[in-house]
Amino acid sequence: MSRGPAASAERGDEVVLFFTGSELGALKPCGCSGGQLGGLEKRTSIFGRVPPAGRLVVDTGGLVAGDREQDLIKFPVLLEAYGLLGYDLVHLTARDLEIAAMLNIRADAERPFDIMLAAAAENGRSRPFVKQCETAGGRLVVHVAALDLQQDDIQQTADLFPEAADTLNILILSDHGGISVQDILATAPDAVDCIVYPSEFDEPQLLTDSDESPLVFSVGRFGRHICKLSVQVGGQAGQSAMQFEDIPVTADLPDDPALSQLYRYYQQVVKESGLLENYPRLPLPGGLTYVGSKTCEKCHEYEYERWATKAHADAFATLERVGSDYDPECVVCHVVGMEYASGFVTSERTPQFKNVGCENCHGPGSEHVSSFGVAGTVEPKMTCLQCHTPEHSSGYAGREDEFLEKITHWREP
Repeated sequence: MSRGPAASAERGDEVVLFFTGSELGALKPCGCSGGQLGGLEKRTSIFGRVPPAGRLVVDTGGLVAGDREQDLIKFPVLLEAYGLLGYDLVHLTARDLEIAAMLNIRADAERPFDIMLAAAAENGRSRPFVKQCETAGGRLVVHVAALDLQQDDIQQTADLFPEAADTLNILILSDHGGISVQDILATAPDAVDCIVYPSEFDEPQLLTDSDESPLVFSVGRFGRHICKLSVQVGGQAGQSAMQFEDIPVTADLPDDPALSQLYRYYQQVVKESGLLENYPRLPLPGGLTYVGSKTCEKCHEYEYERWATKAHADAFATLERVGSDYDPECVVCHVVGMEYASGFVTSERTPQFKNVGCENCHGPGSEHVSSFGVAGTVEPKMTCLQCHTPEHSSGYAGREDEFLEKITHWREP
């Protein structure tokens, strides 16, 4: 199939394929700062631009990041979300299958979408998924198969795909097996039109020239982007037929009410599971303990009063407003010492450690207080970059001095 500039997605002579993958448990961006990408509830507005008959929606796998209790809560929530979003096909990696087995989730259970397993079919090969997409201009039969190059040879897919003018053949690689893109291109069967390569970066990557065959791309990570493949059908012989596009999932896209409700359900499960209260906490060195910012006020009144006017002093309320105040993945950057004994546990048990306080940056204060300031504070101390990561604070990098001005609470120039 030829490729190159394609018409607008609004035209009725195009089939549109949407690809996501490597969610790694990112149901929603944290929302602590503007400009963040992602969110399952935003995808409906992108998928909905194309009628269901003329589109294919595929997730390439990598649902959660690990097997912690919170990951295990997220896994079935993601499967439910894919059904609400109208996915046609979800590919499960070997790691996904391990998580599903831990949760006693059957891959062959009845769902509104198909499940594809790269290593579970006959002779180690995936049985292709097939969908006939219809548009005003014609039809396109899409075949999708999956392969793990750690175990199998890409040539084994030669007999999986038909070669026909109205057919698009897509191969999802569960693992590239250390084989380079160029070597994959050299050995891929002629019938393969597109290869979805495992994601190594947050942004999607077009790994071949747009007119190269097969077209190789990765979908990115954490659900911040959606890959769109537009395929023109019913055109004249030799006409350009395929175009790759990266669609950022921006914060200004409308929310799908059903997906927003599912996320609230997830928040409730996290709260009822007691993940925050039972979070593993390390002992502080040397018998140190946290004392709370109010204790610091006794000797550092000016600094405390200035700090109290800053956003850090109200950090926990931002979580309460969105219902994430029991989610340890969120709370850790909004409180004092959650990862250590004597630090934050819950807002009910340890209200004195709510918000980003003195001891986040200066370290636990017990020895400093008991020595009337003679002993300095010591590690552990947090740095700005522990929380102001590209994922959580997209505007921080390159504007560090500007951000520092927002928290200035000391007398020195």
